[in-house]
Amino acid sequence: MKEHLRQSMAWLHTWVGLVAGWLLFFVFVTGTAGYFQYEITRWMEPERAMQLDNPGEGVATGHMLELALQRLEQVAPVAASWRITLPHEAMAPREWRGLEIRWEEMPLPGHEWGASGSEKLDPASGALLPAGPEPRETAGGRGLYRMHYALHYMSYDWAIRIVGIATMLMLLAIVSGVITHKKIFKDFFTFRPGKGQRSWLDAHNAVSVMALPFFLMITYSGLVFFLFTYMPAGRDVLYGTGPAEQSAYYDALFERGEHKHEPIGKPAVALAPLVAQAEAEWGAGRVASVTIERHEGEPPEILVAQVPGGSLDFWNPATLRFHAGTGERLEPEPRPGGSAGLTQSVMFNLHEGLFADIWGRWLYFVAGLLGCAMIGTGLVLWSVKRRRHHLGSGREGAEHFGVRLVEALNVATIAGLPLAVAAYFWANRLLPVDIADRAAWEFHSLFAVWLGTLFYARARPLARAWVELLWGACAAFALVPVINALTTDRHLGQTLPAGDWVLAGFDLTMWALAAMFAYTAIKVRRRLAPAGRAVQAAAGAMPRKGVA
Repeated sequence: MKEHLRQSMAWLHTWVGLVAGWLLFFVFVTGTAGYFQYEITRWMEPERAMQLDNPGEGVATGHMLELALQRLEQVAPVAASWRITLPHEAMAPREWRGLEIRWEEMPLPGHEWGASGSEKLDPASGALLPAGPEPRETAGGRGLYRMHYALHYMSYDWAIRIVGIATMLMLLAIVSGVITHKKIFKDFFTFRPGKGQRSWLDAHNAVSVMALPFFLMITYSGLVFFLFTYMPAGRDVLYGTGPAEQSAYYDALFERGEHKHEPIGKPAVALAPLVAQAEAEWGAGRVASVTIERHEGEPPEILVAQVPGGSLDFWNPATLRFHAGTGERLEPEPRPGGSAGLTQSVMFNLHEGLFADIWGRWLYFVAGLLGCAMIGTGLVLWSVKRRRHHLGSGREGAEHFGVRLVEALNVATIAGLPLAVAAYFWANRLLPVDIADRAAWEFHSLFAVWLGTLFYARARPLARAWVELLWGACAAFALVPVINALTTDRHLGQTLPAGDWVLAGFDLTMWALAAMFAYTAIKVRRRLAPAGRAVQAAAGAMPRKGVA
């Protein structure tokens, strides 16, 4: 019985992995890039100023708050809310935020929201800071990140369900893989290079076990926080399926539209002591903003919000409430959505890694690369086994269309997709800045190159296609910093001396990826040096040897 179950799980693991493998590789590549989506966007907008210092450091908090209140009284004397953002290192987007003000005017009759405005101020003088140059149109890092769940060239509703099915299949593949490989943890410490199928299986086992908790978390959390997209029956039974009914559900869940604002003005109490109370609880420099507002029928209040980060509830940071007339501390408001909303938020933040610092995001990034390796080795292992079965059936001289197509798709996915991502960065620098739909053309460039790699893999001998596309990916990533230096002044010669490690780190990461693909191409080339061309053609070349 146990053996029958294991064989069934092995069959399920093999075919589920193949069916969803190519899509999941795309999801993992773009999703892994998403852990640095804000850094990628900064690089893809070279018109923005480099972050050379942290404005506001050394200026007294009380002084900045007073300057901000004076400016708000000038630009929005009658408003529904005022917000003062204090200098801090923001997590989303990850950049240093200076002194900023934002206001919402009173809504016009019949409107729920009023017009809003914002300004950036000099922390020392309160003078209005000039707006920087308008950055070029680009999809940026968010474009890559969004594709890992919304795909491209199709409706969001279709894409999110297709990715959901693939995610469920991956969860099945992981669980069935653990059941199938009863010695998986023992095999983790075993790697036999140069053994063909055995080498691919060893590599697949090693990378799968190395980040197994991450793979389980990333697939399960990806399904849970889209709960009502994939399993909407409970909501639809209670509220209905129409847009108005679903809007009523979210209004009830997040308590939207229940409070009307009344005009506010400068509070009677000083803001600095309230900020000091918050810093006594959270630590110096951990206050992100101060908001002044008043709901209909309630006293005016002051909300002091913590800098997001370091918490699994990223989008709902801790907030202290004070009476704007007396400074009395008020009870915190209940969290919208209750415990269910908190659980969903925790799952979302785990999936996105929003709570992590720079080292935590690098850990997520490496785990994501291991996920790409797990899927890639699994895809190649499938083609190795099918090629071996094909040759063992006495059909050495006949080319099996299905096996050859899978092998070409493997080449185009595993070696071609990274090359296409590099082309995405090339397009950001080489497309005319004023071209219409520029962000869309960045995507077109990515998919055009990716499609081209499939035709290339079909046209070339399999072994050569692997090596040549791996070298192509190496060259494409290596040239990204070069093209950057030729087209902008945000190159390593400027960013390294200035200490802007976001921009410099991007270029250095491109060279690190290029080195990784160069190493892989060299190892693959050595493994694909058969005694003769006839052996190479009959044996299928690439799948016969593993990458040590």
